[in-house]
Amino acid sequence: MIRQARHPFSDRREPADRRRLRIGAVQYLNTKPLVYGLAEAGIDLQYDLPSRLADGLARDLLDVALIPTVEVLRQPGHRVVSDACIGCQGPVMSVKLLFRTPPERVATLALDEGSRTSAVLAQVLLAERHGIRPRVEPLAIGAGSDETRADAVLLIGDRALADAARGGAFQLIWDLGDEWCRWTGLPFVFALWAARSGVETGGLAARLETARDRGLANLAAIAAAEGPRHGLTTTQCLGYLRDNLHYHFGDREREALELFHDHADRLGLIDVSRPHAPLAPDLR
Repeated sequence: MIRQARHPFSDRREPADRRRLRIGAVQYLNTKPLVYGLAEAGIDLQYDLPSRLADGLARDLLDVALIPTVEVLRQPGHRVVSDACIGCQGPVMSVKLLFRTPPERVATLALDEGSRTSAVLAQVLLAERHGIRPRVEPLAIGAGSDETRADAVLLIGDRALADAARGGAFQLIWDLGDEWCRWTGLPFVFALWAARSGVETGGLAARLETARDRGLANLAAIAAAEGPRHGLTTTQCLGYLRDNLHYHFGDREREALELFHDHADRLGLIDVSRPHAPLAPDLR
């Protein structure tokens, strides 16, 4: 079950020279390799859901955060500050669309309130592949798939790993990472490290990438520590982190995000009145 943060982000806006950068990270299992050793590097992290991190960054309550990629596309003032990301090159396991009806007959779609990118991705795939635009409704934080009667239910993160197809009520399950990759031939990126406009990040990019590289070199240790906390065996957890997730943001990932942006724009799911932020990471 997802644990909600006990405290909201601090709304104190102290002068930049009197405080550390306020940095937010996703609280899901898939983020553990990206934040490995950051505490030892002197970085204080605030953990929350992807959607809340995006709101915190937009409201100037955070300086840097690991946010849904769709929010990087929506916010021209944000800039990508690392080539570390959360993505996939096939099945991702932790982003699932559960169907009670065949996809072409979906009239209602329940969207995990913790999600932003996956919520748009689900609508893109349904519209572009099946020509449908279902009515959307929220699935509250902490609610299970059995708490909505929608024709299709989107679950992300730890909830998707734990809750998919509970009770056998679903006739089909899409792994959205796999669906995108097979449809386009490109990877997909769910989250990126981004900074607000005007925030000086110094050498943060190097520290974030070092943490990512150290995390990938220590996946077995991470799996041993985190697997039991998420209802997974160490072997299952290691397989998920090693085989289902991709943590490097390169040229093919940028190409995939541009294609995702084009589809979402055409469907009116991203504000078309403003150009999105540059997708090349600012590694200064």
